[in-house]
Amino acid sequence: MSTITWITARGLFGRRRFLLLLPLPLVLLGLAVLCRSLGVDPGEWGPPVLVGLGLAVVLPVVALIIGTGVLGAEIDDGTVVHILTKPLPRWQIVLPKLLVAAGVTAVTVAVPLYVAGVLADSVRLGLALAVAAALGALAYSALFLALSLVTRRPVLLGLVYVLIWEGLLGNFVSGTKVLSIQQYVIALADRLAPTGLLETSVSVPVASVMTALVSVGFTVLAIDRLRSFSVAGETS
Repeated sequence: MSTITWITARGLFGRRRFLLLLPLPLVLLGLAVLCRSLGVDPGEWGPPVLVGLGLAVVLPVVALIIGTGVLGAEIDDGTVVHILTKPLPRWQIVLPKLLVAAGVTAVTVAVPLYVAGVLADSVRLGLALAVAAALGALAYSALFLALSLVTRRPVLLGLVYVLIWEGLLGNFVSGTKVLSIQQYVIALADRLAPTGLLETSVSVPVASVMTALVSVGFTVLAIDRLRSFSVAGETS
């Protein structure tokens, strides 16, 4: 597993796709610093920056870029054949890639969210956002990794989920929030650091259970799907 982890991390940081991760977190951090330095009321800039940008855009988009790339890129360029020919259980391939994807996503997003949370309210809020974002990173990564094995257009389907399901429908149809990772993250962060800056109708128990179910369920799906791949890199 350590070899797969090293290969995945090296491949991820060696691709240009990694450069796509930097602008959004920097924008989030820059806006938080700018609003704080200008003395803007946190009640006015906190929700749109922390939730509207940080949890609704930065977290899922970064997870989408990484999650669909840790295995999907290898499928596209054919290098997955080298992994499939090794006598390894498929879970020993999927889990290291999932951990790399979730870990890199968590670090990339949690750090600017922590700083923004501290600037908006307190260290407690910053830590709550960082922890909740890390849990959300795991759920998003499992979802997008599974999509890369289920379809040839995982990025497109991922964007549909993030922009239409979570973004558009989530704002107008309350029932869709129960199936929104974004809402789980908000609920968990608000539980860890109650504040008027974070609001959601999803309860903490539902958020906790659904985060676990999404993480485990899509990981199992990814492992099962990878078993159906032949040495040629196509599903059998």
